[in-house]
Amino acid sequence: MANSDTQPQNWNAFVEQWNEQFLEALEGNMEAQAEFVESWSETVEKTTEENEISDGVEGYARAYEAWMNASQQMVDRMNDTLEGEDVELEEFRDIWLNTSNEAFKEIMSTTAFAKMTGETVGDVLEAQQQADEAAETTLRTLGFATESDVVEVGDRLVELERRQHAVEEKLDRVLEALDAREDEY
Repeated sequence: MANSDTQPQNWNAFVEQWNEQFLEALEGNMEAQAEFVESWSETVEKTTEENEISDGVEGYARAYEAWMNASQQMVDRMNDTLEGEDVELEEFRDIWLNTSNEAFKEIMSTTAFAKMTGETVGDVLEAQQQADEAAETTLRTLGFATESDVVEVGDRLVELERRQHAVEEKLDRVLEALDAREDEY
C-alpha cells in the first residue's frame, strides 16, 4: 500500500519537472524568436547606408521599368487583337511570367537584398541552433537519448570495433607463433 502512495507522488514530481522543462524550452524559444525579429529589424535599418540605398533604388527602378515595358507589350498585343490579329492567350501569360522573372532578378541582384538575405539566413540558423539546444536539454532532463548521445555511442562503438580488431590481429600472431613452435618440436 505504501508503494501505491509513492507512485502518484513520483508521477506528480515527474510531471512537474517535465512542465518546468517545457516552459523553460518554450521561454528559450520565444527569446530566440524575439532576438531574431530584433536582429532582422536592425538589419533592415542597417541597409540604409547610402550606397546600398542607391543600389536598391536602382534595382527597384529597373524592376519597375520591366513592369512598364510588360504593360506596353500587353497594350500593343491587345490593340493587335482588336485589329483582327490572332493572338494566343499564352502570349499574354508569357509576357507576365517573363516580366516577373526579370523584375525579381533585378531586385534580387542588389547588394541590399543580398545583405538582408545573408543576415536573415544567419539569424535563422542561430535561432535553429538555440531551438535545438533547448530541445536537447528538455530531452536529456526527461531521460531520453538525444542526438549527441546517439552520436557519442556510435563513436564509442567504432572505437571498440577498432580495438577489438587490433586485439584479434595480435591474438592471431600469438597463435601463429605458438603453432610454429609446436611444429619445431
